[in-house]
Amino acid sequence: MHFSDEYQDQEQEQEERGSDELLASDELRLPEGASFLVRLHAVRAWLARRQEEAKLAAGEAALRLQELALAQEGESRLRRRQLEQQAQRQHQARQDLEDANSRLRAYAEAATLLEETVDHISGQRVLVEYYLALSELLECEVSRARSLQERESLLARSPRLQVLQDVLQRVEQVSLPTEGD
Repeated sequence: MHFSDEYQDQEQEQEERGSDELLASDELRLPEGASFLVRLHAVRAWLARRQEEAKLAAGEAALRLQELALAQEGESRLRRRQLEQQAQRQHQARQDLEDANSRLRAYAEAATLLEETVDHISGQRVLVEYYLALSELLECEVSRARSLQERESLLARSPRLQVLQDVLQRVEQVSLPTEGD
């Protein structure tokens, strides 16, 4: 009997993991009649997947930086041009790591904001209020830009702002019914 309980638990875990993978899919399209709880779970699952991807990207960037540092130690005499190239690669690796960590923090911030919204708002307004909170956060960040070009430049350079935009798009995607439904 213990074995069958264990098997059922594993089977249920696989079903939940499978449904989370489906709900986290970038191509997810929910029908008009989908429950707000399903929509909320789709945002949570997507955020969790994106956080995992950001962790992986940060780890890979840290590994590249470490490999470059080890390669530099192993080479005794380099020409000036080679040193400049190596310094440039290390700078780029540091920037990649910083950007990956910034994205990771932004996804964590978005997930925390979602949970705070869920704690304070009940019912079907959760995703609307979350969307408004994200929009306000994004608008506060880009409001310092004086022109449309500065605003677009700020959005293009900031991994954090790009993540907030991605999350906004995800909330839109799961909140609005697809055409033809």
